[in-house]
Amino acid sequence: MGAVLREVSRTELLASVEAAFRALPERYLGAEPGFDSTIHLRLGDVGHTWEIRCGAETARVRRGVTRREPDVTISTDAATWLRLREGELSGLEAFRRRLLSVRGNLDHAVGFEGLFRLPGGRPPLVHVYDVPVGRHRVSTLTMGQGPDVLLIHGLGGTRASLFETAADLSPRYRVHAIDLPGFGSSSKPATGAYNAEWFAGIVLGLLDELGISRTHIVGNSMGGRVAIEIGLQAPERVGALGLLCPGVAFVRRGLHPIVRLLRPEFGMLPHTFHRSLIASQFWAMFHDRDRIDPDLGDLMVEEFRRIYASRGARYAFLSSARNIYLEAPFGRGGFYPRLAGLKPPALFVWGSHDPLIPAAFGPHVRRWLPSAEQVVMDCGHVPQVERSEECNQLLLDFFARAEVTAPWNSAAVGRGQARAA
Repeated sequence: MGAVLREVSRTELLASVEAAFRALPERYLGAEPGFDSTIHLRLGDVGHTWEIRCGAETARVRRGVTRREPDVTISTDAATWLRLREGELSGLEAFRRRLLSVRGNLDHAVGFEGLFRLPGGRPPLVHVYDVPVGRHRVSTLTMGQGPDVLLIHGLGGTRASLFETAADLSPRYRVHAIDLPGFGSSSKPATGAYNAEWFAGIVLGLLDELGISRTHIVGNSMGGRVAIEIGLQAPERVGALGLLCPGVAFVRRGLHPIVRLLRPEFGMLPHTFHRSLIASQFWAMFHDRDRIDPDLGDLMVEEFRRIYASRGARYAFLSSARNIYLEAPFGRGGFYPRLAGLKPPALFVWGSHDPLIPAAFGPHVRRWLPSAEQVVMDCGHVPQVERSEECNQLLLDFFARAEVTAPWNSAAVGRGQARAA
């Protein structure tokens, strides 16, 4: 009798799964002209894989796979897939909870969810789209409802390093995780300055395009330096700054003459880094490596290799790294004297074992910006990944305190509201 009931239950489950897949074409929202993405969605507990091929206007679904090489393979279970399609769970939350795994192009995996309406005509929980900002194109992920929070990644990274932060903040905020120009899926101009001022100007233009008058900002590493620059240039646009191991100016720059001579234009020449070197540099950013899912690490290493294969990405990486190192710490126009004029509330989170931006920078920040809150966490350079729950709770608490001190409403208007929907 028990075997019969289990078989009936499995039959009903498979029928529900099949119905969810059959509904995808009619719920397809479309994509940009020329878009072509093949996704293999593997449900291990029912033992089947579905192939979804998405074009500019249509999506085709079949049970089983063709010989076409997929852009990404997503593996999960039937119950999680049904919850995703009902809008009970976002893909980022499922990824954070390790309910699904990804192999291949991570952007295609994340963007897949946003290509389809939910039942009842509801918009997807996660939406990935390109925003034109002048001559540039900024790839943006939006999820959640409420006041706006902007997430900015670090050097050599993408918004993927802030996925867990986006998932944790989205129940209270409308979160926008971006790829800076030169990185991830954003445009990679060969004429970009790739310094903090240049990035800040583009991000402010992005806020204009989205109709966002004011936002909290979270930035890791180089993204933290960009966030500070936005706060300096346009304090009225910033609610509060969550700065995770931010790329503040180096006080000692012994290699300054050599670095100045190195030209980022060499990035235009075809070259690559051996996978083992990329992997060693990736893992060196963490203090307690056991806290990082090895599969996630492999995915991030492959993402860097895929993106760095682009000539524009190589130029952006080398140019950005050079500019970070060469920024003057003191003197007229130096970073720290300018930091003294930062008006938005700021939380600096340092890693106790950060090999790149150590917590020893804290006293310099305290001297020039005594009003800033500072916290040292037991981690490396990427606290939002290594200590995600603790770090994201720090951010939530800090933003809540800032909102009590200076209440504001960041609801977007016009095009921003339409894009986020």
